[in-house]
Amino acid sequence: MASMIEERYAIRALLLTPEEEVLLIRIIEPKSRRAFWLTPGGGMLDGESEVACLRRELFEETGLVEFEMGPEVWRRDHTFLWDGRKIRQRERYYLIKVERFEPVDHHLPDEVEQVAFDGYRWWRVKEIELSKEWFVPTRLAVLLKDLLENGPPPSPIDVGV
Repeated sequence: MASMIEERYAIRALLLTPEEEVLLIRIIEPKSRRAFWLTPGGGMLDGESEVACLRRELFEETGLVEFEMGPEVWRRDHTFLWDGRKIRQRERYYLIKVERFEPVDHHLPDEVEQVAFDGYRWWRVKEIELSKEWFVPTRLAVLLKDLLENGPPPSPIDVGV
């Protein structure tokens, strides 16, 4: 019997400071216990707009309320296992310029997110390049470096897995 694949649409934020730091969240997958860093954001609810989704997700995951939505810069379509479920997720990444702030996790809405959450860190590209940690997307350092050097692309680029 073939396993069902859940379809999910997600919106993510590249929260970038004037000092060229990006905020990432460390997540631990419940079954494999594999840890990885990703940008804040998450799944869209039925009938929710991209802007509404990002506003909700950034509040829940970081406490951030005041921000101006920047351009969509990346897209990613990937399939992964999460807690025994197979999920195909289509992601859109938006560039959001912010002053560095102290993120908080006390708005995480459910036990699944609370259990998976393992911390925040503001990263510079060089730190990501030198790290042995796992980042999502996997080419995050290269992609961020290009974004910082060349600015947002004229249309969103596919960033692979």
